[in-house]
Amino acid sequence: MGPSRWRRVPLPVYGRQIRKALRFPLTQIAGLALAASLALTVPTSDEQRSAGLVFAEELRAGRVSKRDLTRAEVTRAVARRPVPPAAIRGLQRLAMKTGQFDFEARNLAPLAAARRAVLGSAAAGPPRFLVRVDEFPLAGAYDESTRRRSEFARFHSILTDAGVPYMIATSPAVARDYLDPSSAVSRPLSDRELATLDALRRDGVTFALHGYDHRTRDARPRLRSELVGLEVGPLREMLAVGTARLAEVGIHPRAFVPPFNRFEAGQYDVLAEHYEIVCGGPETVPLFGFHRTPLCRGAAVYMPVYAPFYERARSIAAAADRAIDAQAALWIPLVLHWSWEAESDWTDLERLARKLAGYARSWDDFPAV
Repeated sequence: MGPSRWRRVPLPVYGRQIRKALRFPLTQIAGLALAASLALTVPTSDEQRSAGLVFAEELRAGRVSKRDLTRAEVTRAVARRPVPPAAIRGLQRLAMKTGQFDFEARNLAPLAAARRAVLGSAAAGPPRFLVRVDEFPLAGAYDESTRRRSEFARFHSILTDAGVPYMIATSPAVARDYLDPSSAVSRPLSDRELATLDALRRDGVTFALHGYDHRTRDARPRLRSELVGLEVGPLREMLAVGTARLAEVGIHPRAFVPPFNRFEAGQYDVLAEHYEIVCGGPETVPLFGFHRTPLCRGAAVYMPVYAPFYERARSIAAAADRAIDAQAALWIPLVLHWSWEAESDWTDLERLARKLAGYARSWDDFPAV
């Protein structure tokens, strides 16, 4: 089974309407910038580093050189897109929600095509899944729960027993009521929570900073965010305090996962100053737009995760099957929520863990750029 699994399929009428609405603005905004880059035949610094991610193992092994990557097919696939206007971002999110914005066709297929253009048949290889887990402590777990501790222990054992490495989004404090922006009460991590983090580290789990205490600054469900609305100074202070709190217990996060997957476009550069990897998700699209993943953007790698790799384990497993069949040798991030999996009988997670075994890579293996 080859990369044809990721080619576009005919859209229903509603999907064609969305695509038609997107086509002109996206062509004008992104296509013109891309055409200018191609006309010069000189990829930008971001694009050169992004190509280095797509061909990381071949570059390391000396099978290709950086000069080999200066091709139109590669530049098109890794082109840095501007943050689109709000109306386009809204349409992109709507298209995702209605299933008309196909991540596999729009993200994986172009990157796979770039690899084939350079490597030919040698482009084939197993996918490299990067498993992100949201989150510990669980948002809202101000009062610790024996049941929740047991559920997380079960989740962790399923992944580690299958040999699946992962990164967990970690907050250094827990808000009493994380959905109430008027509340100011939070607590530091308990001794039991700190012991759990230490055990995770000894088991090879890696960590991302996940805000400070996960408290939203906006009570409206669609606008929840711990970051949106923060000026640069307070944002830098939050990141510094959060990083320092985790450093006190020997945790030095390489990545940042925004609570609620939401940050402002103007905050990205500040996040990128502090972390090598800035993560995102479906909720990031209305604020930042859709961008291929993972690609370099400024001082960091921007690594959002979208459906079907941002779902419950059963849906992710089907997408993982397609990626394994495609043999495109791409880095593919995915997100699991341990609290979601705890709502089932763990069977779907166990099946997914067996499927990911041998394909999931440690976040420490992801190339530094």
